[in-house]
Amino acid sequence: MRLAELSSLSGMPAATIKYYLREGLLPPGRRVTATRAEYGEAHLHRLRLIRALIGVRRLSVGAAKRVLGTMARQPDPHRILGTPIDGGPESPDGDRERAKAPGVAGARRLVTEMGWDVDTGTAATRSLGEILHALSELSTGIDWRTLLPYARLADRASELDIEQLKGAWGPEEAAERAVLVSLLLEPALLALRRLAVEDKSVRHFQDVEGGAESTCEEAAVRPLPEDGHGSPAVFFGAPKGTAT
Repeated sequence: MRLAELSSLSGMPAATIKYYLREGLLPPGRRVTATRAEYGEAHLHRLRLIRALIGVRRLSVGAAKRVLGTMARQPDPHRILGTPIDGGPESPDGDRERAKAPGVAGARRLVTEMGWDVDTGTAATRSLGEILHALSELSTGIDWRTLLPYARLADRASELDIEQLKGAWGPEEAAERAVLVSLLLEPALLALRRLAVEDKSVRHFQDVEGGAESTCEEAAVRPLPEDGHGSPAVFFGAPKGTAT
């Protein structure tokens, strides 16, 4: 197919497709003449994958390029699942400094308690440590022990992820599926958690005035009391970035 047809079928402007070609996200088409190339179903599929990474997962072009490069270099799903996606490579000095950051010890204790066979020097462990340190500084009373029930849920969710990777996949299909499971199901889990918390907050922090249960829409627009403290349902029900 010509570029115009590829644009029509993919729903992407021709200029965007040309940009992805220049950046190396989309492989070149089969050269027909000096000024014309032919594209196939593989190009259409790659554009849909790029849209999922950039449009749905909100990766930068650079991050999407790293993901696609990882797929090409490492067709092993295990390696793909363990590869950091969002950030670029850090310097060894930066890695060492973050490994010493407060909270990392707690993160490693949690990993040990869960019996996970993982590298505790990874970005995920450091990120968890930074979060634990922030929670400690805010005197929340939340430490690594508090996160154990969440870790058990994450452990079960990871088993479901692995189930999605079982099957008679070829190397390229397995690599792509690992990327999609890792990148698209992660924000899906966050969205599901927010929906569940919204539901539970409405049920728990119900409006007792007149015995009527408030909805999240009502809570989100209800003025705060004069002391400035509102029902937690207000915060659970409001979208991220919405003033409450």
